[in-house]
Amino acid sequence: MKTENIIISENNGEISPKINSHMGKKILLSTIVLLFLTSGILIGKYFFNGNKNDLNNSVVQVQNSLEENNKNISDTRETAITRTVKKVSPAVVGINVEEVREVQDPFSMFNNDPFFKQFFQNRGPQTQVVKELGSGFIISEDGYILTNDHVAGNATKISVTMTNGETVDAKLIGSDRNTDVALIKIEKNNLPFVKLGNSDDVIIGEWVVALGNPFGLFEINDKPTVTVGVVSATDMKVNADGNRVYKDMIQTDASINAGNSGGPLLNADAEVIGMNTIIFTGGGYSNGSIGVGFAISINRVKKIMEEIKMNGKIERNFNVGFRIQGVDERIAKYLKLEKAEGVVIVEVQKGGLSDNAGLKPEDVVIEANGEVVRNERDLLFIVNDLKTGEVLKMKIIRSGSEKEIEIKLVAG
Repeated sequence: MKTENIIISENNGEISPKINSHMGKKILLSTIVLLFLTSGILIGKYFFNGNKNDLNNSVVQVQNSLEENNKNISDTRETAITRTVKKVSPAVVGINVEEVREVQDPFSMFNNDPFFKQFFQNRGPQTQVVKELGSGFIISEDGYILTNDHVAGNATKISVTMTNGETVDAKLIGSDRNTDVALIKIEKNNLPFVKLGNSDDVIIGEWVVALGNPFGLFEINDKPTVTVGVVSATDMKVNADGNRVYKDMIQTDASINAGNSGGPLLNADAEVIGMNTIIFTGGGYSNGSIGVGFAISINRVKKIMEEIKMNGKIERNFNVGFRIQGVDERIAKYLKLEKAEGVVIVEVQKGGLSDNAGLKPEDVVIEANGEVVRNERDLLFIVNDLKTGEVLKMKIIRSGSEKEIEIKLVAG
């Protein structure tokens, strides 16, 4: 039988029990621990929730900071040039043409040889289909496209590759050999198109972007190739390819190669300021860019384009009726000129436009339509750029005196 230990004490004559001191301490300690744990849980819960919110806020702040930093990095990578490329690229096209050309049969040399004639009789010029490529840019939502005459002017078949991968047949609206401008069209609507700028506002040294199809690379991924440079010079004259009049040209060091012909040259505002046309390669053993390329100024292109769109061609079916030669020291001395500049008329066609206007052999042309004539090329550029119906005004020296001659360029 288990008994409890009771301590009897005297308290005002009464007797009362007291709990054993060891047991009391255990109960007190348990109570304190319980209170401590409860308080700790409550306090911990409070602080944990608070710290959790603070932690979440800190994580959000870090994420926002990282996103802001990434945005700043992206902003520094994105420039006026990248924005221009993004905006204009969808309106740039690759152009593929087929052209039937007449080529001389290498065996035709034997046609008149008594021995070989029996083997190579009546072998004359042969024809072959030549495939070429170039670039162009869409100028209206209904499918008008600008390119070079030397790209599409003589084509028998034209197709256009767009940046969506679609290849569409195109037709030639018209072209002008002298200025090397051609206008073609595809039967599509709601197309992206470029903005034509003002080439009179071009600044020497400003950034420019050339887009196009060099070496047919457009066909690989349906995207134009991008090259960047600056405007090296303006109002340039370039002597190339027969009667073509390459004047008002924009020179650039943006890389232009075979296939870039007809593509746009853009300023940093995504405006077309020129049509990429010719390059200097540095010699016969190099076909690539050496940093000297030329684009026809877009203001010149616009004038030609409007007339082609209206009439399909530029009328130049006139014959001035004279032949010229550059003035050298010998000719200057013979004609008693102060300096060896200008061109001398060596022949005038009898009954022709020049003859009727009063031009004579030994007249020396020093100015034409307000431009100084220093050599044969200067006068050829001026005459070849004129259209039927216009007037050629020349300042000449005859027998030591200046005189003006006007020739009305009528069809002949």
